[in-house]
Amino acid sequence: MNPASDPGHGHSPAAWTAVTVMLVALSIGTVAFFFQAWWLVIASAVLTLAGWGLGFVLAAMGWGVRGPKYQPKDHA
Repeated sequence: MNPASDPGHGHSPAAWTAVTVMLVALSIGTVAFFFQAWWLVIASAVLTLAGWGLGFVLAAMGWGVRGPKYQPKDHA
């Protein structure tokens, strides 16, 4: 594959931040579901959606794969 056409597959600060926030939120939600803490399950669902939105916001600010602030690294 031509490196110039490689979309980056999410290797950007925006993607890493969004996935980290969502992973933590879903982990908390899973434990909360086990202990039947429904308010925390709902809060973790909201935090998951916030993490998803955070990825879009950071990408719009230039931290996405095609953003000017992102510097791709060589994967040789």
